Amino acid sequence: MLLSGRKATKIPGTAYIMVSFIPWVIYWVLCGFGFRLSVLLSLITSLILIVPQRIWRSYGLMDITSLIFFSLASLCTFIFGLEFFIHQCGFAGYLTLFLMAALSIAVKQPFTFKVAKKDWPESYWREKSFLLINNVVSAAWALIFGANALIFLLAAPYGVILSNLLIAIGIAFSVIFPIKAPEYFAVREYLKPVERFDWRVKVDPFSLKGENEYDIIIVGAGVGGLTCGSLLAKRGYRVLVLEQHYQVGGYCSSFERKGFTFNTGVEDISGLWDKGPISFLLRTLGLSKDDLFVKNTVRYVFEGNYIEAKSLNDYIRVLSSLFPHEEDNIIAFFNDAEKAYMECYREVEVYGAPLPPELIAKVLGVRKLVDYPRERPHFYDWISKTYRQKLDEHFTDEGLKRFLSSLIGYVGTSPEKAPASAALTACVSYYLYGGFFPRGGAQRYANTLRDIIEGHGGEVLVKHRVDRILVEDGMVVGVRVGGKVFHSPVVVANANAKTTFLELVGEENLDKGFVEYIRGLKMSPSCFMVFLGVDADLSGYPTHIKNLDDGYEVVINSNADPSLAPEGKASITILAGASYHDFPQRGTEEYYIRKNEVAQTLIRKAEKIIPGLSERIIVKDAATPRTLERYTSMPEGAIYAFDQSIGIRRPYFKTPIKGLYLAGASTFPGGGIEAVTISGIICANDICNWRFSGLR
Repeated sequence: MLLSGRKATKIPGTAYIMVSFIPWVIYWVLCGFGFRLSVLLSLITSLILIVPQRIWRSYGLMDITSLIFFSLASLCTFIFGLEFFIHQCGFAGYLTLFLMAALSIAVKQPFTFKVAKKDWPESYWREKSFLLINNVVSAAWALIFGANALIFLLAAPYGVILSNLLIAIGIAFSVIFPIKAPEYFAVREYLKPVERFDWRVKVDPFSLKGENEYDIIIVGAGVGGLTCGSLLAKRGYRVLVLEQHYQVGGYCSSFERKGFTFNTGVEDISGLWDKGPISFLLRTLGLSKDDLFVKNTVRYVFEGNYIEAKSLNDYIRVLSSLFPHEEDNIIAFFNDAEKAYMECYREVEVYGAPLPPELIAKVLGVRKLVDYPRERPHFYDWISKTYRQKLDEHFTDEGLKRFLSSLIGYVGTSPEKAPASAALTACVSYYLYGGFFPRGGAQRYANTLRDIIEGHGGEVLVKHRVDRILVEDGMVVGVRVGGKVFHSPVVVANANAKTTFLELVGEENLDKGFVEYIRGLKMSPSCFMVFLGVDADLSGYPTHIKNLDDGYEVVINSNADPSLAPEGKASITILAGASYHDFPQRGTEEYYIRKNEVAQTLIRKAEKIIPGLSERIIVKDAATPRTLERYTSMPEGAIYAFDQSIGIRRPYFKTPIKGLYLAGASTFPGGGIEAVTISGIICANDICNWRFSGLR
């Protein structure tokens, strides 16, 4: 993620290198007076420097070079009586150091590299920029050593003064370059690509507005848009939310059949621990977490075993009993994960959300981005690796790795492709702090956010499908809905980025390269859901049953909230991953046949853990990826918008059109209720120019 660098108040490695120079300083100074014992004293000093390195089993190349050189010099001087190392001390010493530096670069192990490693976490050593900076510093010293060797060989006038000047330049370069270079690389990698998006639109919430004029218009009433709208409305902005469906919420919605309530996918929500983004949002809006959410109970079916736990300690205990040979590794893994998780969420206490690197640099300063690896070494280690790599680092048992990958569906990709950082926040976090179910159904939470907007003077209009985001001279000026135009200098698109740019904005308002980038983004997987109202009391089961052996999940909604089903009955959702392209076009006979086949297969599977299920069904419905596409307008019914594999960069939350923001799963940090909440918080803060400390 980040680039090589260090705190300006420290000089990593430089002090150590200066210590390594001590034998050479003794050698050159005493040889200047013709003192033959100089080589012996330098040898003794080199031995003193090597002793602790032998204990630590970590040797510096310069110290080894010193020991070899002064051993040879002492042998030649005192055994063979040669005076070369006394009379040609400058040439011999600097030539040796030049060869040492040049050779270290040639073998891709610059001699400053090992010294610099002492000051940085191990995960940082793999950065290309870290090696590059050390190559440059080592090359600079190689040039200085080589130049000094020539100065003494040619007996140049004022050779000692010139030599010392070059050394002083080298020291200054070694101090300044590792500070400034990382800042340059950080700007080039993270700020340059988005500098054309670094516009600012001044919105005055206290100015008079005409008819159909608003401070902010939000297109789409998913949780990302509702989060942004509720914060801005509470801060005094005149907000308009336009939603194409007949109710708000997007994927965070519910429907009712014969007294049974079903969620359209939202069953297990993260980010509700004390320092979680949703908890911060609720406190800001004056809402009660306990009134809106209940903690889930979970059972895993794994290799025929039932695994249940209520806390992290329970998980560690249960997993250690199943995998006793991995007990120490299990403890180490969760210890590492917990530290990384806390580091990731440090900005939440100030800004309500973790920030992407571009915003760390912009809001907190480039220096903060450069110092990220030192300040957050555990999370930084999760950033550039896949989840599979992290599991392989800690465990050897493939069964344990498979269990700890059981929630990888929340990322929408495989452990081999999932960024470890995404798996940490979207999967491992459930072991750390648990997941939550929305009381009263997902629709109640979405409606609560809508009520906040309307309660602070905003408007939320459903069945208002935006046909066009209006752009003039590269700036957004409003939106068109049918024959009606709503005006605003700021539009937040809580629709998928492909829909936003390719349909609502129009390619004519965007450069070709950006359009091709958006077109090339791959959609995430979707899912298939079966909704069952059953005449059975299933309160003896946990809310979630995740069958890892057969690849599906059963959610007994009424166990989280009994009001979601008639008394003595149960509301159930069965979920499994699905591909949009596995289903024919809606409305065709082939589509309904396929839909029914998949539903029946999942019911039969669920019956293995809930016997007699099929005989007690009162209500049955199902949703395919094409169903999700129809109701949410999400292309391919993708549940996380775009593919969340490592290396794929989601669109920035600010767009090439001045005044047009993105919120929701299309942008940082991705899909899921917590993630889109973060995106909405970031949009709201940026519209306010980050002048709010926290979410006040």
